[in-house]
Amino acid sequence: MTNTRAHKNVEEKQSAAQHRDFMQALLTDLRALERMLAEELFESGVRRIGAEQEMFLVDSSWGATRGVLQMLERLQDEHYTTELAQFQLEANCDPQYLAGDGLSRMHAQLDALVDKARQAARELGMEVVLMGILPTLRKSDLGLDSMVPSARYQTLNRIVTQLRGGKFSVSIKGLDELIIDHDSVMLEACNSSFQVHFQVGPEEFARMYNIAQVLTGPLMAISANSPIAFGRRLWAETRIGMFRQAVDTRDPARQPRAMEARVSFGTRWVKSSVAEIYKEDIARFRVLIGGELDEDPIAVLDAGGIPKLKALRLHNGTIYRWNRPCFGVTDGRAHLRIENRIMPSGPSVIDQVANGAFWFGLMTEFAATQEDVTRRIDFDQAGANFYTAAREGLGSHFEWLDGKQVIAQRLVLDELLPMAEAGLHRAGVGLEEIRRYLGVVDERVRTAHTGASWQFRSWNSLRDRGTSGERASALVAATVNRQLTGRPVAQWERARLDEAYSAPRTCLQVEHYMRTDLFTVQPDDPVEILANLMIWERLGYIPVEDGEHQLVGLVSFREVLQHLIGPRPARNTPVEDVMIPVEELQTVTPETTTAEAIRLLTRYRSGCLPVVVDGRLAGIVTEEDFVGVAGRLLGADDE
Repeated sequence: MTNTRAHKNVEEKQSAAQHRDFMQALLTDLRALERMLAEELFESGVRRIGAEQEMFLVDSSWGATRGVLQMLERLQDEHYTTELAQFQLEANCDPQYLAGDGLSRMHAQLDALVDKARQAARELGMEVVLMGILPTLRKSDLGLDSMVPSARYQTLNRIVTQLRGGKFSVSIKGLDELIIDHDSVMLEACNSSFQVHFQVGPEEFARMYNIAQVLTGPLMAISANSPIAFGRRLWAETRIGMFRQAVDTRDPARQPRAMEARVSFGTRWVKSSVAEIYKEDIARFRVLIGGELDEDPIAVLDAGGIPKLKALRLHNGTIYRWNRPCFGVTDGRAHLRIENRIMPSGPSVIDQVANGAFWFGLMTEFAATQEDVTRRIDFDQAGANFYTAAREGLGSHFEWLDGKQVIAQRLVLDELLPMAEAGLHRAGVGLEEIRRYLGVVDERVRTAHTGASWQFRSWNSLRDRGTSGERASALVAATVNRQLTGRPVAQWERARLDEAYSAPRTCLQVEHYMRTDLFTVQPDDPVEILANLMIWERLGYIPVEDGEHQLVGLVSFREVLQHLIGPRPARNTPVEDVMIPVEELQTVTPETTTAEAIRLLTRYRSGCLPVVVDGRLAGIVTEEDFVGVAGRLLGADDE
């Protein structure tokens, strides 16, 4: 018989030894990096740019669909790769020189990559959409069965979950409030970004990185595009709060001291070298994953080569700074890049390239004209501006350089756009390029018509004309339709409810139509309050739930009427005396198809179906809801 405990001890010792080996390799890579810096082995004086485009895959009902593996099989193109979830796809652009027509070349390749992905998706019965957070995402989409079947992701999830010590909790408060628990890192898959890279020299890295930190606030304000998650109106860029909490390895129950999150703005200015960031990350954050290490970087340097620094890059990939340092090798030359991770995917390709142009220009001009920006603004204030912009978008109030108080919109229009234009000129970007892309930013900021504001306005305009699920579908459908035009978001019309119905509805689920803003009563409430609620709110049905939000029954107007016209009704009759108990009710889940829900309504003639999740009330659907849907399908509510 196998000694299970002894076997487990052997495995743990092997794992611990592998961990120490990887840590040793990490420190060796760091020494090699410092030697390369000292011996000036990095490329300098070159401005290359690059981009990573993340996108969601959606089905004919505009919900997330697990199709990335089929997509990669069909695409057969190394520019595409996976993200964490099977309903996400990433496309990587080739590096371009910023000078001349670099921006339009990056734009053309992005368009081509997105169009190619869109064509492949349609051949597979899917569609792609560029959004920071997909409004139609459901918690049920975030199970481990939706994770890309990769040993790396599975290991990452296992270790992060162990470090966390329990469930991952996300709590974000905006106009509405979102509180959600989950048992894995899959909440990270709610997020989709557009990441840009900017190559800098090693001698200027510290100054350039600090400038990038200062610029996060204004850049976030103009690019916000993620205000809706799980049917809630939250931050202008909810992705920032979501991502930070989704992979937080800190256990709140066992945290007696302050600890930095793996997703962060950082803790301080960089003083002289990129090595400072790598050292801090090694010191602060536990190694999560290792890998096969097939080189001795010191030996490679001794032989006149350039090492890959694989251990350092692997560890760096598990630290999610909003501005992340990157080491790379191109044509045998080592280089450094700043990876800007703050911008969301969408709302259109041209908007994204315009945001990148704005940032590249500002980086260039600040570097040329600001001797030391860290003397003009406190580090924590730069971080505060960033998080304020994530919450409030263009209306953010910043404390800017030298303590100046300013609104983000005015700062961008009056100061930063002229500086970005000067910086792009300085970098040798063509005049036509500058006017085209900065003109997109100018129009968006002047009209205050960002991706976030477009989603907010569309959502609110549909508030009284559709359920939360219908509005979410309309937003996604409208985004796909507007992206196909190639127009920037400042020129987009609001989403229309009829756009949600461009595909067969029989495949939709109850959650697309259920009402979640409910009036409920408890079993011991008096029937009188029940009757008044029905009159005040014009309700035909009211669910009955207990203090834990467990569904215990349902009352229709018919039961109340029968009680009131009965022989001498008691004045203080409790609700439980007139309700239909839950055992006698037909209930559905959010994932129940609309066809099945209609069948149940017809068969049992109940007129109403409570929607429950683990016994708790999540919403209701009624015959009236489906009559409204039928009217919209027939074109009675197209405007």
